[in-house]
Amino acid sequence: MVKNQQGEFLFEITQDKEERILLEGGKGGLGNQHFKTSTRQTPRYAQGGLEGLEAIRILELKVLADVGLVGFPNAGKSTLLSVLTSAKPKIADYAFTTLKPNLGIVEYRDYQSFVIADIPGIIEGASEGKGLGHRFLRHIERNSVLLFLIPADTLDNYNDQYQVLLNELVKYNPELLDKDKILAISKSDLLDEELKQEIRAQLPKNIPTVFISSVAQIGLQELKDSLWKLLNSEIEN
Repeated sequence: MVKNQQGEFLFEITQDKEERILLEGGKGGLGNQHFKTSTRQTPRYAQGGLEGLEAIRILELKVLADVGLVGFPNAGKSTLLSVLTSAKPKIADYAFTTLKPNLGIVEYRDYQSFVIADIPGIIEGASEGKGLGHRFLRHIERNSVLLFLIPADTLDNYNDQYQVLLNELVKYNPELLDKDKILAISKSDLLDEELKQEIRAQLPKNIPTVFISSVAQIGLQELKDSLWKLLNSEIEN
């Protein structure tokens, strides 16, 4: 996306091999050799060129991916990406380990695949620029499906956590509400069936939910099936 110095939208590149002229270049002049004749072998004059245009332009990259991972810092997004794909994102036990989007290709059944993006963690107030703010929210606009990740060991109500994440996206761009969404409870190897039932009672009713564990390889195929189904319904629509 290209904007002027005041942040006003100019144009956007969305297609492969698409080309646009950002600023017209200058026109070259003619050197003294061009004016050489049989009687004047070393002319002492030349023709000057014309200067090109100069301006400040803002170039903003938005990552294109089928699925975007949305969650608070340390929700397990990078770990999930590393397990589902061959991507090697930085993983550590502190907030904002991911400072830029990481892309990975998920291999699916019958040699099919889709692209998933690990996006830096959201905090409350991100839509106003807190944390990494707009540096990552813009990437979510280009994802077909949003995969919300909430860790099983969170101390807060699961629905409240989901609503905070969703509200930050809607404040940034209300159109994000129209995207297909899936909620995954990560680190679910910490849960027994009784705890899962208690968590299900807290979860929002209008979004499909999957219990997963990247470390224990729990629920990952179910998650891929759900994502693939949503992606294909998106294509059909």
